[in-house]
Amino acid sequence: MQSAGFFTGLFTATSSTCVTGLILVDTGVHWSLFGQFVILCMLQIGGLGLMTIITIFSLALHRRIGLSERLVMVSTLNLNDMEGVVRVVRHALMGTFIIEGIGAALLATRFIPKLGLAEGIWASIFHAVSAFCNGGFDVVGEKYGAFSSLAGLNDDPVVLLTTGGLIVIGGLGFFVWEDVIRAKSWKKLSLYSRTVLTVTFCLILGGMLFVLAAEYNNPATLGDMPLWQKLLNSIFQSITLRTAGFDALGQGGLSDETKAVSTVLMLIGGSSGSTAGGIKTVTVAVLMLALRANLLGREEVTLRGRSIPTQKVMSAMSLALVMVFLFLAGSIVITTVEGLPYIDCAFETASALGTVGVTTGITPGLHRFSQSILILFMYLGRVGVFSVSVAFAADRQTAKIRYPSVEFMIG
Repeated sequence: MQSAGFFTGLFTATSSTCVTGLILVDTGVHWSLFGQFVILCMLQIGGLGLMTIITIFSLALHRRIGLSERLVMVSTLNLNDMEGVVRVVRHALMGTFIIEGIGAALLATRFIPKLGLAEGIWASIFHAVSAFCNGGFDVVGEKYGAFSSLAGLNDDPVVLLTTGGLIVIGGLGFFVWEDVIRAKSWKKLSLYSRTVLTVTFCLILGGMLFVLAAEYNNPATLGDMPLWQKLLNSIFQSITLRTAGFDALGQGGLSDETKAVSTVLMLIGGSSGSTAGGIKTVTVAVLMLALRANLLGREEVTLRGRSIPTQKVMSAMSLALVMVFLFLAGSIVITTVEGLPYIDCAFETASALGTVGVTTGITPGLHRFSQSILILFMYLGRVGVFSVSVAFAADRQTAKIRYPSVEFMIG
């Protein structure tokens, strides 16, 4: 047994805690069972959030949860107020372990026959947690080849559909779960939850159709598969780009146009208050609604008879601009330093910033400088670039001086 080295340990710890999935060494081949267990714990903590994990102990000890802890929980789960926050956290914890348990049981029906009893059970638990937390780590490299992820299982509907289902559920957000449990019907859902579900469905369907069309005859990905397997892998590819990071196709073989669209999907990511990263689905929806309002000459941004506050629109624009700026800066720097094709560097950058974890295969071979950029982006992607900016601007005050306006030509 030998040390993996400080930098490899740092990269792996960041990737697992930030539930990204980018790796420098194959998880199943390189790390011992103890190392895999540590990674599993970091994935669970990273997916739920440290404050949620701390709440488990508070609830177990029957300790009263104070105001400061409730405020942190509201921030962690992206809730609007503290009403019922402890109930939401309790339901989130219960739902997480129940869903991960069901996922592990389903995966066990496939992994135990393939890997044996002990290894199959461990792989089932590990993959269920990794999928639900949108982590993208796998431990089947010793069986199917290092860095192969789920490519050796791309003909197994149970594995891919179970993993995909866990990814989607984990990426919806704890508030949406709570709303679905409360409402029990589409009409009674809040406008926010309906927007999350609608945008998520459209992105998954649109991504699947594009991958199917663009990769249909590509021998490096879908080309040699029968039609049912092409459909299965197209929908899984669309789902995994929503910040999960499992790879069933081999991302290095994708066409350039598919890599470009995949980059956009990775930057969008999942939903607020979930285990996913990215700009977030509703943020993108607000931007599209703001665009529509501006094109139609409307002063207010509205959705189904409701007005979206200007501050929310500005926050969405700020977040999107910061993410795009970081993405462009990071990808340009990496492609300049490494001398690699821009599309591959952009793909890796979006994967880190969106905490996705899929890779074209270039990450292990990058220089330490470029890998350090990916570490920073994984951290920013999980913590949230907007949260960081809010922390620095926490003491901002309402302007006491009003300045005269100035006219600028736009467009």
